[in-house]
Amino acid sequence: MATLKVECVVKEKNEIGEGPVWEEKDGCLLYVDIYGPKINRWNSLTNQIESMCTETYVGCVVPRRSGGYVIGEGTRFAAVDWERRAITTITKVDTEKTNTRFNDGKVDPAGRFFAGTMAVEVRPAELERKQGSLYSLLPDHSVVKHFDQVDLSNGLDWSPDHRFFYYVDSLTYMVEAFDYDIHTGGVANRRMVYRLEKDEGIPDGMCIDVEGKLWLACYNGGRVLRIDPLTGTRLQTVKMPVAKITSCCFGGKDYTDLYVTSACKGMDEESLAKQPQAGCIFKVSGLGVKGIPPNSFSG
Repeated sequence: MATLKVECVVKEKNEIGEGPVWEEKDGCLLYVDIYGPKINRWNSLTNQIESMCTETYVGCVVPRRSGGYVIGEGTRFAAVDWERRAITTITKVDTEKTNTRFNDGKVDPAGRFFAGTMAVEVRPAELERKQGSLYSLLPDHSVVKHFDQVDLSNGLDWSPDHRFFYYVDSLTYMVEAFDYDIHTGGVANRRMVYRLEKDEGIPDGMCIDVEGKLWLACYNGGRVLRIDPLTGTRLQTVKMPVAKITSCCFGGKDYTDLYVTSACKGMDEESLAKQPQAGCIFKVSGLGVKGIPPNSFSG
């Protein structure tokens, strides 16, 4: 049995590090600092970080099959030409609102980019309720709005057999599941699969492993949980050296490492002194499970 190891690999602090995606070809971790606001690529081989600033809050970044990336930034889906450092609007959402922004997002196995919105925060996790929605950007650049009345749209992923879609609206303090139609991108039959216990914090970003188990980052909980979404049981708790854990993804050799992002925004000097690695990115190895390679937007 491999020994569990947690190490700080990206020591450059993020205000709110989020949305990690492993790029196998280059051995890079792609992620955003929402309040940076910027997109970052950390090269695991050279330990170098390349960054690109965005105009406003950037909630998520995903690879694009035709090259470059697509981001959920402010209230727009936008294309990123990394080489030219250029960002071009694809389409806008929440056009009737003035106070929302994109948060977490991910690409489904058919190449659709799902991302949700939330009200801009007054302070971390303090915001106007029920202002967010969940959207998907289709390959033809049209947008589907799946549902609204969301507080803080967050982690999302699909089961390995593509039958289920898992989703977090953080302020409900639970993980939910939907039946998923991979052919249409439709979601149905919403239900709870796991409710967080009081000391586990606020559910944030998440990913799934090849066994269909979820890995959930717990903001203010200082941990990542492994959850069986079919039984609703917590299988494992990985304690982290910082409290504000924001998201996670599998990467590294054979997708056996779990990369975990964190935040330092809103922490006072005393808290930062106790948690000097707040805002850094960690690698958890020795878990004994493999993740699933990320999907790329096909449009």
